[in-house]
Amino acid sequence: MKFAPLALAIAMAAVPLVMPVHAQGTATDEQVLLKQLMTDKRAVYAQNLRMSDSESRAFWPIYDEYEGKVKKLDDQFIALVNDFAAKYDSLTDADAAVMLKTKMSIEKDRMALKQAYTRKIAKVLPASKALRYSQLETRIENMIRRDVYGLIPLAR
Repeated sequence: MKFAPLALAIAMAAVPLVMPVHAQGTATDEQVLLKQLMTDKRAVYAQNLRMSDSESRAFWPIYDEYEGKVKKLDDQFIALVNDFAAKYDSLTDADAAVMLKTKMSIEKDRMALKQAYTRKIAKVLPASKALRYSQLETRIENMIRRDVYGLIPLAR
């Protein structure tokens, strides 16, 4: 079964903007949409956290480091979904077992990373802003995951 590359699906599900998919090719579109998603996400944090200059100087490097590490996990997830798509019509139990193990590992690593960086952020922001950050991160992540998982067909 063929379905759109996940990076494009993530970006399209998470960012409400219209961009022709045929414009410059899927890879370029993915990069543009993902960059827009990251820009929009930064704007959401900036607007909702209302940080002072000193808080901002302390927060953004931690946030950027976190997002860089999350991107690596997202890349692993994209590879997993693309593998699933390629094998969808001929998926064996052995393939499914490997994919399940990989999926569970990615989810575990994502949660550990989120917790570690939320603790770092809690050290540089007041508790109420650190909590607000955590709430925003969870909401954004849940919205994206809901939309993305809605695009992925269930295994046969």
